Amino acid sequence: MAIRTLDALGDVAGARVFLRADLNVPLRDGVIADDARIAAVVPTARELLDRGARLVVASHLGRPKGKVVDDLRLAPVGRALAELLGTAVTSVEEITPASLPDADVVLLENLRFDPREETNDVSFAGALAEYADAYVDDAFGAVHRAHASVAALPELMLASGRRAVAGSLVEREVEVLGRLLRDPARPFVAILGGAKVSDKLGVIASLTERVDVLVIGGAMAFTLITAEGGKVGSSLVEDDRIDDVKEALATARRRDVAVHLPVDVVAAPEIEATAPTEVVAADAVPEGLMGLDIGPATICAFTDALARAGSILWNGPMGVFELEPFARGTRAIAQACADSDAFTVVGGGDSLAAIRRDGLAGAFDHLSTGGGASLEFLEGRRLPGLAILEDDA
Repeated sequence: MAIRTLDALGDVAGARVFLRADLNVPLRDGVIADDARIAAVVPTARELLDRGARLVVASHLGRPKGKVVDDLRLAPVGRALAELLGTAVTSVEEITPASLPDADVVLLENLRFDPREETNDVSFAGALAEYADAYVDDAFGAVHRAHASVAALPELMLASGRRAVAGSLVEREVEVLGRLLRDPARPFVAILGGAKVSDKLGVIASLTERVDVLVIGGAMAFTLITAEGGKVGSSLVEDDRIDDVKEALATARRRDVAVHLPVDVVAAPEIEATAPTEVVAADAVPEGLMGLDIGPATICAFTDALARAGSILWNGPMGVFELEPFARGTRAIAQACADSDAFTVVGGGDSLAAIRRDGLAGAFDHLSTGGGASLEFLEGRRLPGLAILEDDA
């Protein structure tokens, strides 16, 4: 898809630009655990400032459900943004203050403190529109949400003759993910992991039309193994999705997509770092044990598939990687992707956290900032935040 970008914004010297950012970072006791999403918006913010714009930055943080939650205020994020941007950021404690401070960069309060944000309320969008001469969306992680600051606001801006474009982060995401949809280097290998297969059934169906190899790990693999007749002990299984999984597997094989499921797993009686572990066959997990990571034989099979790839898409860990006894599989996949000569794209918060923890982020061609958004994009869905930015020229 072609979208309007910063090149189409024109002269913004002296103008107020509403910059929708994705500053939804992990906060622990007011301390930011990972500032990657803040750093990701800095290039767009810096370009706009260099062009003479004054910024009104807005974002959501967490899930306050339309209420003010002090632990989810954006002031700590504002301080981090100021440090990364190298300029002062004035944080306000309101979403729609009566007047804006006289500052080059103003950060509004958490958009989701107002229930109208998540209902795509036009009156709320109208209040936000009062602050801006132009709109820039650089929040790829939110473009799949029909929320007021993502959908209704840019629509209002355009309807009133003001400009609405994508920032450089969103532009890059659309370019890279679009490349995987249109013309990936072959073989194209997709690695999917995480807890629930229901979260990824849509993308599995879409990817079987495009990939050559599908590698599936994490807890979601146990629903597929169960569908194939395996016994998985106490491992997580979504029984209500067995028929859907059978259909997805049949479709993949009908299209000659090689599907790799775990052949062995690291199992334990509970999800604890101190729990006793053993390696067992993935389709014969004893009762009372649950698979919590892929095993050594699976690591060999998965990494062998990756070694021959021309393009790699990875979304989701291979196990409970936060606990060291169950981290080896995710770490091995991360290293295999990093060592590959393929074009490598990784998305999803857990996958990104894993590669950053191991210092491998620089070895990937693209780190997608939107887990859910990237999957829905790859499913071929029309995303509200991108649809409004489409270039009709």
